Amino acid sequence: MTTLLYSGTHGPDDPTRATMPFHFGAGAVEAGYTVQILLSADAAFLMKDSVAKAIQGVATPPLTELLAKLKAAGAEIHV
Repeated sequence: MTTLLYSGTHGPDDPTRATMPFHFGAGAVEAGYTVQILLSADAAFLMKDSVAKAIQGVATPPLTELLAKLKAAGAEIHV
């Protein structure tokens, strides 16, 4: 099975860009791929529960919903 790695560097100051690696990863999981997400710089703050609950990008699902989908699929998130 192919593993896809998505990298994120944007944090809470730009919710739409911050959500993108998770949004793409959730789509890849639905398509049957194994997914890993690498968070660096400001994106590391997204792993705090209080921050994740507040993130809602434009035209994307809430970050908490995406995280739940990725967790259920066994995706790895590296910080």
